[in-house]
Amino acid sequence: MAILVPQPTPILFFTGKGGVGKTSSACATAIGLAEAGKKVLLVSTGPASNLDEVLGLTLTGVPLAVPGVPGLAALNIDPEDAARAYRERMIGPVRGLLPEAVVASMEEQLSGACTTEIAAFDEFSKILGDPAQTSVFDHVLFDTAPTGHTLRLLELPSAWSSFLDANVGGTSCLGPLSGLAAQKNLYAASQAALRDGARTTLVLVARPDGPSLREAERSRAELAELGIGRVHLILNGLFSATDPNDATAMAMEAQGERALAAMPAGLRALPCSKVPLLPFGIVGLQALRSMAGGDLLPAGQEAVATFDPASFTNPDALAATLATRGKGVIMTMGKGGVGKTTLAAHLATRLAGRGFPVTLTTTDPAAHVEQAIGVRPPSLNVTRIDPILETQRYRDHVLATAGKGLDEQGRLLLEEDLRSPCTEEIAVFRAFADTVAQGQDRFVIIDTAPTGHTLLLLDATEAYHREVLRNTSDAPEAVRELLPRLRDPEFTHVLIVTLPEATPIHEALQLEHDLGRAAIHPFAWVINQSLMPLAVTDPVLKARQAQEHKYLNELLAHAPRLVLEPLAFADAASPHLAGAHS
Repeated sequence: MAILVPQPTPILFFTGKGGVGKTSSACATAIGLAEAGKKVLLVSTGPASNLDEVLGLTLTGVPLAVPGVPGLAALNIDPEDAARAYRERMIGPVRGLLPEAVVASMEEQLSGACTTEIAAFDEFSKILGDPAQTSVFDHVLFDTAPTGHTLRLLELPSAWSSFLDANVGGTSCLGPLSGLAAQKNLYAASQAALRDGARTTLVLVARPDGPSLREAERSRAELAELGIGRVHLILNGLFSATDPNDATAMAMEAQGERALAAMPAGLRALPCSKVPLLPFGIVGLQALRSMAGGDLLPAGQEAVATFDPASFTNPDALAATLATRGKGVIMTMGKGGVGKTTLAAHLATRLAGRGFPVTLTTTDPAAHVEQAIGVRPPSLNVTRIDPILETQRYRDHVLATAGKGLDEQGRLLLEEDLRSPCTEEIAVFRAFADTVAQGQDRFVIIDTAPTGHTLLLLDATEAYHREVLRNTSDAPEAVRELLPRLRDPEFTHVLIVTLPEATPIHEALQLEHDLGRAAIHPFAWVINQSLMPLAVTDPVLKARQAQEHKYLNELLAHAPRLVLEPLAFADAASPHLAGAHS
């Protein structure tokens, strides 16, 4: 069996956007190494890990031998469990000693992505930084690598306590670090292992599409700045059409070629393994061996069930349903690359075309809203909340207030905190609240909205200030009314956008859960880039069509309203293939 990463180092980290094939790439590499006679440990740290599903067994935090692959063991660090245990270590000692509102604020500040990532890093640092933990293995593979932000955060040498003391009542994502001082030596060893090119390889996994390749390049550049320079690229899902009469297949091939032609120079220079688009889901040992070997022979495919369009609606019918409301807020939410911007632009033009006043806005710096619109109806206003501008204003304010009087190390720590993803979400919050308020007398369509965690964080922080400072919040009305408006199903309609594949759907379910914590529930799910409504003849696409069917059935049983959009490509001749997903 071939090995996806030639000349592998003892430690391999796999990273990339959701849905690109990180888990399957890590599993296929681990199987290849084990079948070459090596002892291998496979570790998953992803919040939406499907390692159990892929390998066909139930994993825990203790290494378990993988049946059918001598020499391979696997374990699953559940980051949510790690985060829960970590929060309790931080908050348990003060329960009953501090006001309930203060404890609630602390719990919410420790419930976000930063805490989860740091708690997971805490767990796998015990594996990475302590050689005794893995001495019996030749290779340790991690599915989901730490981000550059987390690594920078944990390498800052001191001043954690003084910074946190100066920042009481704030919304810092550095809150979790208050409990990690005792781990400094372990983290230092982990950092050294990551930077040692003789020991560690970072494996970037990407698909042949623009967003995936841009994310891979961003990760490469960010980690290179931290001295992690041994990098290998896996291009997963390369497609070559075999039937020139299949318009979908020909358009898919052309799109992949355009994306690869525009691949960033930093990625182009990396050693690269190429994996074809397979006609079956990568679940089970046989499929994983096929992935590493480039074998396109599926086993036991079921026939595609008859597509019943009555079970789904489409974006035009969704627009007609929303039009009956006459006004309000529509939010498209989901991971990058699932088609949020295209959907937002489609709904905006349809509603404006019916004569309604519509504002279409985005907080996504990469969103090309103008290009997605085409001809703009007169009643459509397009705006943009500039995250860079809003974030810079917020940073300047925090440095001038919370940063006042800090020593050099404390200021460095504060500046790093302000580079986190949470900072940007908080910085655009007031502009977002002002935009939502416009939904009182027009349609407001928001592409890329704050997560449920951010909304709860800001709500909890306001309660914290009221309790500790004993004063009335001076927040503008738009901010005070934001959560009630978002929770009102007559005012706000949340559309969760995803793809008909396992990982994007699992991540969308997690997003739905996150919103539910803020008492916000989706109006509809939108499944983009579906093959089901299309008449395809290419054998690979026909087989993938069969795979889609089970995912769509899952969602039909789950979502109250399901919208299905056919697979689409830019500049394609077929009317079903017009428009690009972003």
